[in-house]
Amino acid sequence: MNKFAETLYDSYGQEFRIDELLFESKTEHQQLVIFHNAAFRRVMALDGIVQTTEKDEFIYHEMLTHVPVFAHGNPKNILIVGGGDGGMLREVVKHQTITRITQVEIDGQVIEMCKKYLPGHSQGAFDDPRVNIIIDDGLNFVINTKEKFDIIISDSTDPIGPGKAIFTADFYSACKKCLNQGGILVTQNGVPFMQIDEVKTTAARLAPLFKDCHFYGASVPTYIGGMMAFAWAADDVNLRHTGIDVIRERYKTSRIKTRYYNPEIHFCSFALPQYLLEAIGKTDNEYN
Repeated sequence: MNKFAETLYDSYGQEFRIDELLFESKTEHQQLVIFHNAAFRRVMALDGIVQTTEKDEFIYHEMLTHVPVFAHGNPKNILIVGGGDGGMLREVVKHQTITRITQVEIDGQVIEMCKKYLPGHSQGAFDDPRVNIIIDDGLNFVINTKEKFDIIISDSTDPIGPGKAIFTADFYSACKKCLNQGGILVTQNGVPFMQIDEVKTTAARLAPLFKDCHFYGASVPTYIGGMMAFAWAADDVNLRHTGIDVIRERYKTSRIKTRYYNPEIHFCSFALPQYLLEAIGKTDNEYN
C-alpha cells in the first residue's frame, strides 16, 4: 500500500494513504503530487509538504480572503501572490464589488494541474473576466509593478524553496509600496505552535513598515500542530478593530455564501493566545 509521509518536520509529521495517485511530476520549480485519500479526498503536495486538500481547504481560503475584504469595506483591486490551486481566487471573485483581481503564481503547471485534478478549488474562477493571471516570481512582481492594490493576499508555501522569497523584508517592503492608502496585507504564516520562529521573523520584518502588525488564526486540520496564523499588516489601525456590527452588515450585504467564515469568527480570530502575543512582543490583544 502506497503512503505519503509529509516531510515538513524532522521528528513529527502526518501520513496519508494514497488510494489513487493522480499526478506526480517535477515541474520547473518543485515536485508536484496530487493523490486521492479516502478521508481528505484529493490532496496536493509540493516538495513533500501538503498544500491543500478537498476536505478542509475552505477554512484556509475563506479566512485569508474574507477577513481583509470585510475589514476594508470597499476594496476594488486585489493582488493574490501564489494560490495556484485557485481556492483563494474562488473566494475573491465571490465579491461582486471587486473590479480587478491580479494573481501572480510562479508555477504555471500548478495552476493547470489543479484545474484538472482539483476543479472544485477554483470552480471556474480563472475564467472570471476581472481576473488577470501572471506567471512570475511574486517578489519580482511586487518590486517592479506600478499598480496599486487595496488588498494583497500572500497565499504561499512555507518559507522553503520557491516560497522563501515572499517571507523576506524585501517582499513586505515592496508590498507596502503597492498598497493604496487604507490597504491591507495578509499572508499565511504557518502553525505557530510548531513554527514560532516563522511568526517572530514575520512580525519583526512587518513592524517597521506598518503602523499595525498583528496575526489572526484558524484551525485547519491539514496543517497539523494547532492553530494556523495569518499575518495582518496595515497603516489604518482601526481596520483590525472594525466593529462586529459593521462586519455583520457588510457580510449580509455581500450575499456571499461561506462554509467557515462568519462575522463572529472574524471578530474572534484576532484574539491570540498569550504565548503567541509574547512571541511578537505584545502583552495583550489590544482590544479597547
